[in-house]
Amino acid sequence: MSKKVVTLGEIMMRLSTPGFERFVQSDSFDVTYGGGEANVAVAVSNYGLNGVFVTKVPENALGQAAINHIRRYGVNTQFIARGGKRLGIYFLETGASMRASQVIYDRAGASIADVDISEFDFDKILDGASWFHTTGITPALSDKAAALTEAALKAAKAKGITTSIDLNYRKKLWSKEKAREVMSRLCQYVDVCIGNEEDAETTLGFKAEGTDVTKGELNLDGYKSVFKQMKEKFGFKYIASTLRESHSASDNGWSALVYDGNEFYHTRQYEVRIVDRVGSGDSFASGFIYGLVTNMPMSEAAEFGVAASALKHTIPGDLNHATLGEVKDLMKGDGSGRVQR
Repeated sequence: MSKKVVTLGEIMMRLSTPGFERFVQSDSFDVTYGGGEANVAVAVSNYGLNGVFVTKVPENALGQAAINHIRRYGVNTQFIARGGKRLGIYFLETGASMRASQVIYDRAGASIADVDISEFDFDKILDGASWFHTTGITPALSDKAAALTEAALKAAKAKGITTSIDLNYRKKLWSKEKAREVMSRLCQYVDVCIGNEEDAETTLGFKAEGTDVTKGELNLDGYKSVFKQMKEKFGFKYIASTLRESHSASDNGWSALVYDGNEFYHTRQYEVRIVDRVGSGDSFASGFIYGLVTNMPMSEAAEFGVAASALKHTIPGDLNHATLGEVKDLMKGDGSGRVQR
């Protein structure tokens, strides 16, 4: 029987302008659905695991449409609560070259922000699970959502389930001060911490010296210092950070650094031409989780995560539809893009 991975968070409707159109010139939007934890549930299901997604959506056709969207990719949605006022929305304008992508949120009052712990039976939800995953986005939505996240993490830890969190700081949702207060509390129950250099600084107060993402420069020694501090403070089993060298909105260098308290491992770097970068961090997280939960060594799990997320950059939408075979082929060096017949 495949390993069970449970994720908790918000799913939103995504309305994006066609192609590379700007908001002010577009007459229509393309519709899809996604969200950090939903993206992870879809990806691990795609790799053959039992992905379970937990959230709350309104009891209307839009809430059902969001559920149907991820259910078609094999995600178990049986524990999703219904109720509340609305489904959150985000609008996306995809950038190119020197023009950055733009995101506008319309998620205030979303159902997941108005939750009660009593709506979820975590003893049942987590029964037989090998892994529980969430992100820093969910507790940022409301105090109720933060309490739900903490309850889920505590329940998972009590059952001996490996827990992970992707720091995912969103400045439009809460302040640095509030993020540090809440995330420092949640991280007491986390085994695997994932996040980029900006997230580590804003949510936990650790900064990688000598790194400036706007210049496309990385200083691995700075990251190593931060990882050691994070390990010392929270006792994480693994710490991982994606490393993005942003040459432009269209071309990025992409790799990751991971640490287990003894060894630092820097993965292969991919030069990616971006089709859609939304969900790229989630695709790394899901790949890294897949590797660890299937007993890959840390270095191999990291390489799997980076290869999976490099492929995600080439796929429109929030979700990573790269197959297990495609990820493994890329890990072996097959990145030519030649037509497969």
